[in-house]
Amino acid sequence: MTSYIALHSLHMTTALLSITLFLLRGYWMLTDNVILQHKVTRIAPHIIDTLLLASAIGLMFVIGQYPFVNGWLTAKLLALVAYIVLGTFAIKRGKTKAQRTIALVAALLVFVYIVSVAFSKNSLGFAGLA
Repeated sequence: MTSYIALHSLHMTTALLSITLFLLRGYWMLTDNVILQHKVTRIAPHIIDTLLLASAIGLMFVIGQYPFVNGWLTAKLLALVAYIVLGTFAIKRGKTKAQRTIALVAALLVFVYIVSVAFSKNSLGFAGLA
């Protein structure tokens, strides 16, 4: 139980840090702020997201539920891949600011879906609880 609480706390904290930093980086992208190119700004998300993923893997083993076995975890994993792809287009790969903005909004919507799935334990998110 202690390992679950520690992993869950780490997972929730790093998820909050990850989305907060993503929002901040999105704002900097929209405002053409040079801080977006700073070394710390480019490295910190990788460290945070690695801890987030490691805690997710740890939680998976502690609770004994796995992607491609449990539908809600499969949905989270696939949505995570979409979030990462959209995030890279939002921050650096989008060719125009309009493309990056659309990718930013789409990534945020996917993040909301991921949180919905996590809390509801349903692949449809909160919509599946109705």
